Amino acid sequence: MSEKTNCPLPLSLEKDGHSDSEVKEILKLRNVAVVGISRDPAKPAHFVPKYLKEHGYHIIPVNPSAQEILGIKCYRNLLDANEPIDIVDIFRPSEDVPAVVEQAIKKKPKAIWLQEGIHNQGAEEEAKRHGLDVVWNRCMMKEHARLYDGEPANLGNVDGL
Repeated sequence: MSEKTNCPLPLSLEKDGHSDSEVKEILKLRNVAVVGISRDPAKPAHFVPKYLKEHGYHIIPVNPSAQEILGIKCYRNLLDANEPIDIVDIFRPSEDVPAVVEQAIKKKPKAIWLQEGIHNQGAEEEAKRHGLDVVWNRCMMKEHARLYDGEPANLGNVDGL
């Protein structure tokens, strides 16, 4: 575990090749649908979105087996979410990613973010074919803490996003 962020240490997958400035641009996006969010405070799928919420992000929980997580109504799937989504943050096994990306494409977010250890080349290529930016094998919380020293991202004027 990383002492600073309490995220599991990365697996031996490569990263997506984004530069720090590209990751910062993605982190400026504010509306984050978290697919696979967990009720268990000990799991990254809970404490990562909690951190993001505490740092100014609007979290849109997606979990078919929960009514509410982090005090926010959960949606059964991405297609049920009736609010704008900028980033789809995926906490699901790699083999589940294609179905999530298929739904995400219909919601037209700007980016797909696959948490550490999650990678599905076919789904990533499909998302890119539809104009979505794809971040993979990175923890959104760790990247935010690393790039902003744990401080809230300067989200700028989010009305135009």
